[in-house]
Amino acid sequence: MGERPIGSVLYMSATAFDVSAVRARFSALDRELAFFDGPGGTQVPDEVIEAIAGYLRGSNANTGGPFETSVHTDALIANARLAAGGFLGCGPEEAVFGANMTTLNFALSRAAARELSAGDEIVVTRLDHDANISPWLELAQDLGLVVRFADVQDDCTLDLDDLQAQLSKRTRVVAFPWASNAVGTLVDVARVAELAHEAGALAWVDAVHYAPHGPIDVAAVGADVLICSPYKFFGPHLGLAFASAELLERWRPYKVRPASNEPLGHRYETGTLPYELLAGFVAAVDYVGSVGYDAIAAHERSLGEQFLAGLPDRCRLYGLATMEGRVPTFAFTVEGRSPRQVTEHLGQRGIAVWDGNYYALEIMRRLGLDEGAVRVGIVHYNTADEVDRLLAELETL
Repeated sequence: MGERPIGSVLYMSATAFDVSAVRARFSALDRELAFFDGPGGTQVPDEVIEAIAGYLRGSNANTGGPFETSVHTDALIANARLAAGGFLGCGPEEAVFGANMTTLNFALSRAAARELSAGDEIVVTRLDHDANISPWLELAQDLGLVVRFADVQDDCTLDLDDLQAQLSKRTRVVAFPWASNAVGTLVDVARVAELAHEAGALAWVDAVHYAPHGPIDVAAVGADVLICSPYKFFGPHLGLAFASAELLERWRPYKVRPASNEPLGHRYETGTLPYELLAGFVAAVDYVGSVGYDAIAAHERSLGEQFLAGLPDRCRLYGLATMEGRVPTFAFTVEGRSPRQVTEHLGQRGIAVWDGNYYALEIMRRLGLDEGAVRVGIVHYNTADEVDRLLAELETL
């Protein structure tokens, strides 16, 4: 993807990928446990840990003071906004930090709701994590809104025809994921945003599950609001959002009166930010830039193909059976075993995977999975040997 500025660093495409060199940057990976739990939160490289500790050791202070540590904190916040702008493809003033994606989504949707009226409509999808559904359902209860659900095809891809059929002159927001956190399906973000805008609605994107796997450019895809979580892309527990400058300026935020209105994104950051985590976030963005999404995607695709090719017959996969149109996150069940039995078996053998619904209630209901499913999430620090170990253990079941 060439070079792309992120604050003061260069966002480089890598021409080669050395997974051993990557793993050497993660002390957390120096153990027998194979981490296929990335969809719930990735491990962090040592430079992220060191950035957090370094801030606490040398610059820990609140903002606005005329002394060294406070001046350093002000500079860190400015640098974090630059890093966020580069990572998301937006202006630094359009970045908003918060506790996590869910908290940010409730806050931003409440600000947006000051412009909504009874009878206005919100379209969500059955691919969404509930953090991009429940905020709208709660507003519907409060304000008399209508929430419509766009369905999915049998292969767990979004049904764009059904989504288009849900749109009307009363549609105000179309909320949808860039990638499903449950079944790994990718969504054509630009097309959905185009449909939303044709209806006069906002395109409201959950990019939490996509961010570890590919580059984000909010301008290129036409997103009006986009929210993600740095702890899903090798950073600390934190939330990050983009909203267009026009929206941030137009909406009236929920904030305390003395808090500054500048930069625009700060209007929506309630209370004191976790400055040490902002230091970790900048280091995480630098880390991703140093590896490069081209290399990440190629390595993950190879591992995903290896997993799909070796999945035992007694495992039923839900979603796309190839790596086309998906990220390497796989939901499946094992004949004769509950999802929890499978994850316990794997956990006892040093393999970390998830079971349950992963807060993706709608797709689980759509698939009839009352107990949820087993979820394997591959990221770029996984290895072919780890995938072989996983497949071998699944075969023993």
